[in-house]
Parts: sequence; structure tokens; C-alpha cells
Amino acid sequence: MQFSKSTGYALHALIQLAYAERGHNVGIKELASSLGVPESYLSKIMSKLRQDGIVRAVTGVSGGYELAREADQITFLEVIQVVEGRQHLYDCFNIDEQRHQLFFEADELDPDTAIRAPGKECLVKKVMNGAEQQMHDYLQKHTIQWVVDMALYSNSDAINKKP
Repeated sequence: MQFSKSTGYALHALIQLAYAERGHNVGIKELASSLGVPESYLSKIMSKLRQDGIVRAVTGVSGGYELAREADQITFLEVIQVVEGRQHLYDCFNIDEQRHQLFFEADELDPDTAIRAPGKECLVKKVMNGAEQQMHDYLQKHTIQWVVDMALYSNSDAINKKP
């Protein structure tokens, strides 16, 4: 599984906005330059984030973008879902349940016909959905502020260790 470059750019742009002084917006030109991405490409990403209420566009001569809410309220999962979409990562293809009963849960087997009750979950999908849920839980726990805090902590620790 791999996330798109757009997701990486979105996360990095949000971290930059969180790192900026409160009330100071960052222009698209500055953001694009710091990320090494064309302005037009980043503008499309920022537009998605704006539509979902993650960032706010500030108009005018000194316009740009700022976070629409606190950085500790913006999770990695939310950003990924805005950029990548909210569909499941895995969908079990339509296999013939009668011929491939091995792939389905075994607790609903009709003893007279040895046929499974319809509507049971594909075991492969069950495993994949479990993995996806664990990933979602992890990404939900990590916010943009967490990254900013870790970066500040790491940098201050490095500064304090200088001879």
C-alpha cells in the first residue's frame, strides 16, 4: 500500500502552517517553494483541504493559508481521507461462495445441505479490514500538532547537547 505524493504534500504543508506564528498565514508561493512542488499542484491540494474545513484561505495582498482549527484537532487520518478518499483499501472480489467455501466463515454451515448461509463475510476481507482498522486507529491518534511538538522537542534536544 502506498499513499500518493499529494497526501505527503498535504501533511507537510499543514505542518508548516501549524509551525507558523498564530495568525500568520503562509502564501501558496512560499508553501510550494518550501515543498519543491508546483504552485498549481499544491493549490489543488489546498483547495481540497479548504473544502473540508482543515485550512482557511486568506484573501488580499498578504493572503495565503492558515489552519482553520487547532493543529491538535487535525489528525493524519482525516487528511489522508480528504486527499485519498474514504473508500476501503480492500474489497473482496465476487468469488463463487459455493465452490470456495474455504474463504468464508464456517460458523453458519447448514448441516443438511453442507451449504453456507448467504451473507457471511469473506475471511480474506475480514483480515484486510482488521489491518485497515488498526492503521486507522494509529493515524487517528497522530495529529499535525504531534509532529510539530516532536520536531521542536528533537531540535531543542539537539541544541542542548551541543558542546
